[in-house]
Amino acid sequence: MVLDEPRTPLRLAELPEPVPAAGELLVRVRACGVCRTDLHVVDGELEHPKLPLVIGHQVVGEVVGDGRRVGIPWLGWTDGDCRYCRAGLENLCDDARFTGYDRDGGYAEYAVADERYCFALPDGYSDLEAAPLLCAGLIGYRSLRLAGDPGLVGLYGFGASAHIVAQVARHEGRRVFAFTRDGDEEGASFARSLGAEWAGGSSTLPPEELDAAIIFAPVGALVPAALRAVRKGGTVVCAGIHMSEIPAFSYDLLWGERIVRSVANLTRRDGEELLALAPKVPIRIEVRTYALEQANEALDDLRAGRFEGAAVLDVATSRDGPTARDRA
Repeated sequence: MVLDEPRTPLRLAELPEPVPAAGELLVRVRACGVCRTDLHVVDGELEHPKLPLVIGHQVVGEVVGDGRRVGIPWLGWTDGDCRYCRAGLENLCDDARFTGYDRDGGYAEYAVADERYCFALPDGYSDLEAAPLLCAGLIGYRSLRLAGDPGLVGLYGFGASAHIVAQVARHEGRRVFAFTRDGDEEGASFARSLGAEWAGGSSTLPPEELDAAIIFAPVGALVPAALRAVRKGGTVVCAGIHMSEIPAFSYDLLWGERIVRSVANLTRRDGEELLALAPKVPIRIEVRTYALEQANEALDDLRAGRFEGAAVLDVATSRDGPTARDRA
């Protein structure tokens, strides 16, 4: 599924099978998660993608030639020698290349990836379940780590990332409050089913002050809302790669040593830690599947919030027969 220009639908196309260079793997794609970052690329909110482009960066597949199951994440390459890479912050590398943005990604039957940036995947997770761990899970995990050591954490926007990180937080003994769209009782109920002890609308002040808040929804107006909800010394983490404009707010919301910070990309260490932790929790992944050729529908459903959990393209079944969704 090819993006020719931003703000246009993806196009179903037959492309030549990609050829791996030295140090790269040719991967037969079995599943690819549908991420809000994909929406930002398609909608033109992330500028200067490679065009034409195959998007998708939560890729699960098998290596052609040896059959290993691997995951291909957003971070596809770094220079390894800049001041950020040398400091263990490869996610901030100025020359980084990203899957489904600078490099063709997983909305396809085959993908090529640098072997050094691929992950081994834990047993016990199907291809469809493993895919969301590769970005929704990793960004949620890194966001929780950068939130400090919160006893009570609020999650704004209870989608793919939040439904994973809520389970990690509960496993670590943290309390979770969930903030959904105002009036979205179905979303609030879903959050409570995954361990949130309170769930309510994002414009609502919670019944207790938060130690930290993580904002997954790309809505700038949630920053002052979250600052109102956190205690003095608390942290507000903006987890998205793109966010609408943050409105002006009075200094008293920030005063009291409150912190606002962003999360950028991921490191390979994040991936190794989360993928080792996932089966210990164990993290349960709620998945809605689509055929590869239904990628535009999946993106539209994500944009409109028409499902709970994560959307995943079932590429293997699309290639071999009807999707699980069609069979249902």
